[in-house]
Amino acid sequence: MKFIDEAIIEVIAGKGGDGVASFRREKFVPRGGPDGGDGGRGGSIHAVADRNINTLIDYRYARIHRAKNGEKGQGSDCYGRSAPDIELRVPVGTVVSDLDAGEVIADLDRHGARALLAKGGKGGLGNLHFKSSINRAPRQFTRGEPGESRKLKLELKVLADVGLLGMPNAGKSTLIRAVSAARPKVADYPFTTLHPHLGVVRVDQNRSFVVADIPGLIEGAAEGAGLGHQFLRHLARTSLLLHLVDLAPLDAGADPVKDAKAIVRELRKYDQGLHRKPRWLVLNKADLLAPEVREKSAKKFATDLGWKGKSFIISALTGEGCKALTYAIMGYLEESQKRLAAKEKQERKPQINADERR
Repeated sequence: MKFIDEAIIEVIAGKGGDGVASFRREKFVPRGGPDGGDGGRGGSIHAVADRNINTLIDYRYARIHRAKNGEKGQGSDCYGRSAPDIELRVPVGTVVSDLDAGEVIADLDRHGARALLAKGGKGGLGNLHFKSSINRAPRQFTRGEPGESRKLKLELKVLADVGLLGMPNAGKSTLIRAVSAARPKVADYPFTTLHPHLGVVRVDQNRSFVVADIPGLIEGAAEGAGLGHQFLRHLARTSLLLHLVDLAPLDAGADPVKDAKAIVRELRKYDQGLHRKPRWLVLNKADLLAPEVREKSAKKFATDLGWKGKSFIISALTGEGCKALTYAIMGYLEESQKRLAAKEKQERKPQINADERR
């Protein structure tokens, strides 16, 4: 299925049904009084995150979603029926924004999360509500309220613990094939990856993490060049970024250091928060170099790049170094989870005021 990660839709909630002016008319009841019922509520429209959906493609073709109107009130104190609500099922990780206001309405980042997109109109009041001691035969009633309508932008951000970034053909797809059961396309031409792939990396029976294979970035991606721009957003939810670099490029004119710096610049341009995320350097294709040359080449690359963080030398093709990398990632994510849990626990502790201390 083609991966669609963005869609623009219009939602129109149902109008409330009108109230009615009616009077009780029965034999031997000459002054039955008002008995007009209220109108029913119009249908509302909700978005619901569903883990069984992984694309927004349906919303490219079904752009207008309209709920039904509430029914009109009737005599004999009969209220109009309310219209059913509509649920739009979207992938987990969908961000819903108001297109006109430019503000985020909801971030559906877990299965079952719900958001009200457009509220149905309230039903009108029947003349039953307007009777009083001085108005025994009211003829007033109110119309139903119109439902809300909005133009919305749906944007899918892939949920993954680890994001792979690098130039085209850096070996990202090969790495995700080596460490997970995902099978992205691998070829020797640029932009093999046309949409993100998610792979579950299982370290042991009860320990695993999700890694996202993101399309290759090129210089100018933050301004829309290449395929990387529309997928930079998928790195936003990750806890760790792996910057893959081709340690042994076949092109004699290639400059891996320049390419690596260009990607860092693109991250900074697109989002400062993304640029500040923890990032590890992964030097790939070590199988193309002799063992005595690898360490020397890796050290020179790190020096030229000015890299002082954590780095790994691997071969995604042969699997060399991949196991050590996955265990290091798992350890980092577990430590991050512990720190986050401790921080949340600390924030939940009740604050002791000065009177209680005394």
